[in-house]
Amino acid sequence: MIKINGLHKRFGDLEVLKGIDLEIDQGKVVVVIGPSGSGKTTLLRCLNILEVPSAGSISIDGQTIDFSKPVPKKEVDLIRRKSAMVFQHYNLFPHMTALQNVMEGPMIVQQKSKEEARQKATQLLTKVGLGDKLDYYPHQLSGGQQQRVGIARALALEPKVMLFDEPTSALDPELVGEVLQVMKDLAGTGITMVVVTHEMRFANDVASEVIFMDQGKIVERSQPSEMFTNPKEERTRQFLNLIQ
Repeated sequence: MIKINGLHKRFGDLEVLKGIDLEIDQGKVVVVIGPSGSGKTTLLRCLNILEVPSAGSISIDGQTIDFSKPVPKKEVDLIRRKSAMVFQHYNLFPHMTALQNVMEGPMIVQQKSKEEARQKATQLLTKVGLGDKLDYYPHQLSGGQQQRVGIARALALEPKVMLFDEPTSALDPELVGEVLQVMKDLAGTGITMVVVTHEMRFANDVASEVIFMDQGKIVERSQPSEMFTNPKEERTRQFLNLIQ
């Protein structure tokens, strides 16, 4: 489903990703952990081409881009449509209702009719527990509810891969659980997910695999039971000892 080869990303003289090699099978839930500045979010943004890698290649669902040469916008658009991203901050349109926020992508990107987009958006908002909030504006919703609208909006584009960038980090503690539950339910549907998070319990309960990153590299990769009870690398143990 996802194959990354020799991925580098530089911002001027700062090299944030230092040769990432990674394969993720269809239907897997991969959780990426690591300290701030380790390159986790940059890796996600490169997968969705929100950041253009400096070198290497990315393949998603058979669509490949080689960043060693100039990449046509058409190729970027094709691979970008394979994934959808849920951000730390909800990024909802404040002047649109929850329903309108979810309808917008399918109407603009996929050229779906207003009625078709409305039906899909209603189904998705109901799926994330917001069927009674269709006509609410973002300022009328809690942070957890706004993030669930964000998840529905991403799903509306029918992606092959869902990318989550610390989706609960901006929430009050009592609202975290409702978003994590939606993500757990989503993982059960078989969609491929890549999740950057500090929620270790979620990683332990839901992840197929956990990746630990540090200083722009993948330090360790294993199943949750092994990562959290018997990490192989000393740097991984140091990190987990600080946060657990």
